[in-house]
Amino acid sequence: MKGVDGTAFEVFSMHALSAATFDEALRTAGDDLAVVFFWGVDCFNCEVAKKAMLAQREAIEALGLRWFHANVYADMALGRRFALHGVPTFFFFHAGKKLGRATGWQGLPQFRLAVAAAREKIAAAGGKTGLQEGS
Repeated sequence: MKGVDGTAFEVFSMHALSAATFDEALRTAGDDLAVVFFWGVDCFNCEVAKKAMLAQREAIEALGLRWFHANVYADMALGRRFALHGVPTFFFFHAGKKLGRATGWQGLPQFRLAVAAAREKIAAAGGKTGLQEGS
């Protein structure tokens, strides 16, 4: 794809999502903390984020995330669904439930804080953040 460096997608084993595959693909994350990297073609800040992540590969991998990515310039339905006003944006999910977001790449310390906040929500829910029987 022109204007896109896919190295980060490969290195972090990010699975591509579309509006049609989004929910089912997130189910494959099981009990893992999933993160969706919303990006766009020719997005300067998206490329900066990917390069920064690659430069800190071991630290990113140590977070133990299940990665997905979605080009919301090509799939505007996802951008509308999540009310995106800019990219890159990272959304965190557990068992299909949205836990939070990180808008832009503010650096690894801030990203770690967003991951920690998502994990705190999982712990507060007793590990049961998805749709429960009877809900």
